[in-house]
Amino acid sequence: MNLASARQAWRLVSFQLVISLVASLVLIVPGWVHAWSGLIGGLIAAAANAFFALRVFAHYRAQDPGKLLGRFYGAEFQKLLLTGVLFAAAILWVKPLSAGALFGVFLLVQLSPVLIAHRLD
Repeated sequence: MNLASARQAWRLVSFQLVISLVASLVLIVPGWVHAWSGLIGGLIAAAANAFFALRVFAHYRAQDPGKLLGRFYGAEFQKLLLTGVLFAAAILWVKPLSAGALFGVFLLVQLSPVLIAHRLD
């Protein structure tokens, strides 16, 4: 892993945080419950991807490519587990909650790197 790849990953996570904030501001129009739920959904996506980036771009020596592949699989599994736990916590503890806004902004933030991936250095 080189430094440029790590920098790109952190730019994507930063972009996801911005998208989360913008989407929650747009969702103020239908109501605060939608805005709050959307912000939570966006932050869940950004936090899970930041966790993945931390796990993958931690110090690594390129002497064993198999370990790198294992690191990717492990980080992705842990990211999915973290995402599930964060969704469960949001559903259990945040009342009232708009499920449509929660999952909609989550999906928007998850798909947002496709919009800017070609513009990264």
